[in-house]
Amino acid sequence: MFIRSERLFLRPAWPEDWEELLERIADEAVVKNLARVPWPYSAEDAPGFVGKAQDRTLPHFVITLPTSAEPARMIGGIGLGESDGEIELGYWLARDFWGKGYATEATRAVISLARTLGHRTLVSGHFVDNPASGRVLRKNGFRPTGRMRNRFCLARRSEVASVEHRLDLGEPGNCDEGNGIAPMKRVA
Repeated sequence: MFIRSERLFLRPAWPEDWEELLERIADEAVVKNLARVPWPYSAEDAPGFVGKAQDRTLPHFVITLPTSAEPARMIGGIGLGESDGEIELGYWLARDFWGKGYATEATRAVISLARTLGHRTLVSGHFVDNPASGRVLRKNGFRPTGRMRNRFCLARRSEVASVEHRLDLGEPGNCDEGNGIAPMKRVA
């Protein structure tokens, strides 16, 4: 699966992406905000991620920033997974790309895909010391559940308080039609 949004191209990770992935995610400021990523992130970790099989109902993507001058540059990752019987959205961006709206845009694109795939609800959370991630979720219609839980953070090697969010998607729909989220642009 591939998704093109206004500024981004989301695609599956390929085996040859492991070095670029390592370069982007091997930053403690990034991985301390993720539940399942170790610190330090090493050359042994990256090939396992890029080689991870895709599930057609729970896809995961690398987020790339296409340019006309060079190949698309990886700037992060996003995807759907299963957590406690619910469909969970997770994402990360390399630090150089924080604060530019890319996480919001990529999240919007994956929400549209989730609705098309027939998912009715998404959950997501952010550690209490990462309020920027909460803003991304709220901009995309997620609402805090009022529930906080401790989630184990592999990078921190400890439990960390997480603010839980939920988004009700309603009926399955088309990625580009009437779902309360700005439509994605079609690519010819």
